[in-house]
Amino acid sequence: MSNKLWGGRFKKKTDKDFEEFSKSIHYDYKLAKYDIMYSLIHVVALEKVGILSSGESLKLVKALGEILKDVKTDKFKPDLRSEDVHTEIQNRVEKKLGKLAYKLHSLRSRNDQIVFDEKWYCLENGLAIGKLIINLIANLFFLAQKNEGQFIVGYTHTQRAQAVSFMVYIMAFNRMFERDDERMERFCNNLFAYIGAGALAGSSISRKNYKEAIKEFFKQDIRAGKIKPLENALDNVSDRDFILEFLSILAITQMHLSRLAEDFILYASKEFDFFQLPEEFCTGSSLMPHKKNPDFLELVRGLTGRIYGNLTSVLTTMKGLPLAYNRDMQLDKEPLFSSTETVKDELKIMAKFVKKIGLKKDSISKALCDESLYATELAEFLVYQGVSFKQAHDLVGKLVQYSEDKKTKIKDIPDRILKSFHKKLDHKSILRIMNPHYAVSSKKSLPQHKMISRRLPKKKTRKNK
Repeated sequence: MSNKLWGGRFKKKTDKDFEEFSKSIHYDYKLAKYDIMYSLIHVVALEKVGILSSGESLKLVKALGEILKDVKTDKFKPDLRSEDVHTEIQNRVEKKLGKLAYKLHSLRSRNDQIVFDEKWYCLENGLAIGKLIINLIANLFFLAQKNEGQFIVGYTHTQRAQAVSFMVYIMAFNRMFERDDERMERFCNNLFAYIGAGALAGSSISRKNYKEAIKEFFKQDIRAGKIKPLENALDNVSDRDFILEFLSILAITQMHLSRLAEDFILYASKEFDFFQLPEEFCTGSSLMPHKKNPDFLELVRGLTGRIYGNLTSVLTTMKGLPLAYNRDMQLDKEPLFSSTETVKDELKIMAKFVKKIGLKKDSISKALCDESLYATELAEFLVYQGVSFKQAHDLVGKLVQYSEDKKTKIKDIPDRILKSFHKKLDHKSILRIMNPHYAVSSKKSLPQHKMISRRLPKKKTRKNK
């Protein structure tokens, strides 16, 4: 059985079933990189207070560096007999250096280590997710530009409402993802790690020593600024607000991905027939030869329940915990890892997916012939002729009803009948108003969508090459 970081006061061996039940190594090994980083800083601090000699410090730094190299090259295969990632790394150092490894855990606690590890996990993955969101934004904009000048039916209540430009439609999703990017950027900017909390009461290593150790470890690395002097040891080891905030941002991002997926699923169906989905991300039926199923989009939509559940799980775990650390908090990791990895995968695939979507322009044009889409523009035309909006709303409503009752298009209604609804209505004005070009161009409050994202790298020009 693997060595533990505790046990001196116990006479009996841990029950085997409980031992397996309580382990976390099978998932928290993903924090190995960050735990080693903490240990490297801690070694420098231990040398500064005289617990380690410079020679011992160098040996520990070398051993930890070798383990870190294994982690970065995917050669780090955890021993599943270890209790957790902290024990695993301690045991690996012991194999390399023998009893010198016993000094590594001096003046610190796993309670302090784990919150440091999780914060760096969130920081690193938050920055990575931000880049993936920006890439999706860019590819959505590419899809819009590829179909510049195209119109599409806009819906409210899943009923046809008004004609909109395809650019405006796509930019609605872009704005959602830009807000996600902004939320993640704020989160990363405001996330700081602390060292020195001990189990809950602090450490005998001074704030000055820790500051010097951090500066020495990071040297010119900007990440040194992400570690602050300890403010409250009790709060530090018991805080999981940052995980809740991170999972909340991921849940909102997932909601936007799901809404995007739902629109694309609907618009690719025969009932709408607006979109041609890329075959590389679809599957067929084992029975029905004709099927082309939007499985990727459906999985994105389905996984939303898991992402929401992960946030709820951690919220529920934390809701009644007394200060400070409690073993319940071990259960925050699987939801964290699950949401992070799922959203990263979805963003990566969705960026490739949207770039290859095709528009079925004939089907879209046919849908845009629905005259009810331009009823609002017709009412607004009458308003500009001096008619009150209430009266204009009623007049156009009655005109639409007349068209439906007579089973005729408004464009085909004779002038004498049109003028019976209002003297300003005639065939010429109807033709001018009831089309997507007029409907979209009449909207003066919309900006020109030239910006993709405030954080997207600008294209190089001859001046800035």
